[in-house]
Amino acid sequence: MANPMPHVVIVGAGFGGLRAARALANAPVRVTLVDRKNYHLFQPLLYQVAVAGLSPDDIAQPVRKIFRDQKNLEFCLSEVKQIRLEDKVLVTAMQEIPYDYLILSVGGETNYFGIDSVAHNALALKDLEDAVLIRNQILRMFELASLEKDPERSKAMRTFVIVGGGPTGVESAGAISELIRLVLAHDYPNLNFNDVRVILVEATQSLLPGMPEGLTQYTADKLWEKHVEIHFGSAVIGFDGSQVYFKGGEILPACTLIWAAGVRPVSTLDTLGVEQGRLGRVVVEETLQVPGHPEAFVIGDAALLTGPDGRPLPMVAPVAMQQGALAARNILRLIAGKPLQPFVYKDPGSLATIGRNAAVAHLGRWQFTGFLAWVLWLVVHLIQLIGFRNRLVVLINWAWDYFFYDRPLRLILPE
Repeated sequence: MANPMPHVVIVGAGFGGLRAARALANAPVRVTLVDRKNYHLFQPLLYQVAVAGLSPDDIAQPVRKIFRDQKNLEFCLSEVKQIRLEDKVLVTAMQEIPYDYLILSVGGETNYFGIDSVAHNALALKDLEDAVLIRNQILRMFELASLEKDPERSKAMRTFVIVGGGPTGVESAGAISELIRLVLAHDYPNLNFNDVRVILVEATQSLLPGMPEGLTQYTADKLWEKHVEIHFGSAVIGFDGSQVYFKGGEILPACTLIWAAGVRPVSTLDTLGVEQGRLGRVVVEETLQVPGHPEAFVIGDAALLTGPDGRPLPMVAPVAMQQGALAARNILRLIAGKPLQPFVYKDPGSLATIGRNAAVAHLGRWQFTGFLAWVLWLVVHLIQLIGFRNRLVVLINWAWDYFFYDRPLRLILPE
């Protein structure tokens, strides 16, 4: 009787998990992909759902559709509750799944740095539900402001604070300002848009960490041109739903706070009983294996691995994708009795859009700004989207918005 094929369990259908699963498509293994969502989300465009530019289904694809033709893969819709490394068992809300090899690509969750009032009252931007909540909030604030008799209260309703000067914060701030100035200004002729405020708060003195200084300065200048106020060196210590509290004692009346200031790995990793480093990331070997558990691999945001400069690798999609491919290859090498390969990150560069006709790009020795960088950003994100329909619909929506200054998805949906 032939031995059963090795069973590889992959937790997480994000960028890393998807890449790992695809890399095992023609391998002599059984693959079980586990996720609590039944779709893969293209997170780089999530903020565009929040600003009524795209619909949720434009940037998501059902996992079962993606792997419809991969015969060795089975999808399990369930939430992971515990991982027993010693027993090689994955415990989900529905069942226990034994495995021979494990790839953990569980991604991250919003890090509020222990600020409870922000966690309870602010809006995050990590999933489709978050994006819809933000869209509802922005549109609802303008509806309420149009009826509000108290001018100070109306102004607070039309003050939008985004915390975090990374790509998510920068792109969200620019897009919200353009939504307000180019679209909503025509919908609410009774409101004074001169006192609408979009404020980007960054605790350091620079935006887009990791980008060259020239690009970060260009980003700041363009945001100011787009009516985004930037508060450098400011730290938010509280938010009660109507006022934002800063470390220096300043209090800002505002009804909307979008938190884009930090990410940490999901708390499931705390059940592993292995060494965890900064933010709770699992310390892995250079082969991406968990020390003491050679059959278990951790990748993406959940893994702590340092680069040649001695700093932890960034929690970004390219790292997760490259690690997913290597983890799959190393599992096959383990099965074949071959030596494993170490992970070497190949940085593809960084892109960030600031708004219409404005973006920054850092690709190796090359740096681009303005319209050229913006077109490059559009092309790269279109190519990376999964599914021809999604690419086509997103392209049509972008073209419609660009030429007609309109966002047709300005809907306040049930929550």
